[in-house]
Amino acid sequence: MRWLKFFIAVMLLPACVAATLTAVHIGHTLIAGSQVWAFVAGYALWLLVFAFLPKPMRTYVLAHELTHALWALLMGARVSGLKVRKSGGQVRTSKTNWAITLAPYFFPFYAVLFIAGFFLAHAIWNLTGYMWVLFFLVGLGWSFHVTFTLMILFTVSQPDVQSQGVLFSAVVIYLMNLLTMTVAATALSGAITFAMLGKSFGGDFVASYGWTLDKLAALWNHVVHLR
Repeated sequence: MRWLKFFIAVMLLPACVAATLTAVHIGHTLIAGSQVWAFVAGYALWLLVFAFLPKPMRTYVLAHELTHALWALLMGARVSGLKVRKSGGQVRTSKTNWAITLAPYFFPFYAVLFIAGFFLAHAIWNLTGYMWVLFFLVGLGWSFHVTFTLMILFTVSQPDVQSQGVLFSAVVIYLMNLLTMTVAATALSGAITFAMLGKSFGGDFVASYGWTLDKLAALWNHVVHLR
C-alpha cells in the first residue's frame, strides 16, 4: 500500500502544478475586487497575531480533532472519545482512511465555520452589504489554518502524515488546500463561475500533464540512444 500511495503521489505532481496555475489565474481575476482586500486584511491580521501574541494551541487542537470527527461522520464512521489539550488531542473513529487522517491539514475548519455562520445569519437578516465582513473572517480563518498547519508539520512529528507516507501526504495536503481555496473563492465570488474554474483547471491540467509526458518521452529517447 505504501508503494501504491508513493506511485499515486508521483502521478499527482503535475496536478499540483495545474492547481497552482489555476489558483494564480483565479487570484488575478479577483485581485481588483474590494472583497479580496478584506480577505487580505483578515489574513494579514492573523499573521501579526500569530507572530507577536501567544499561540492559542487549544483552539487549534480543537479544530484539528473536530475536523477528524467531521470527516469521519461524513464517511459513515462512528465518533467518540474527543479529548482536547494544549499538548495534543484525540478522537476515536470506527474507521479511518487517508481523507479522515489528513483532513485537518487541508480543511480550514474555522474558515468554513465562519462561512456557515455568516450564511445562516444571512438567511435571517439581509447581509448583502456586509460581504466584506465574510471575506475578512474567511481570511482570518484561512490564515489560522495555514500558519498552524505549517508550524505543526515542520516542528512536530505527525503520526497522521507518517501513516500515509510523507510524499503522499505532502502532495495530498498541497493539492487539496489549493482545490479547497479555489472552490471556496469561486463559490463566494460573483466574478467567477464554476464553469470558468473548470475550464481554467482543465486547460492547466492538460498543459501540465502534456508537458510532463513530452519531457518523459524526450528522456526515454535520450536513454534509448545512449544504449
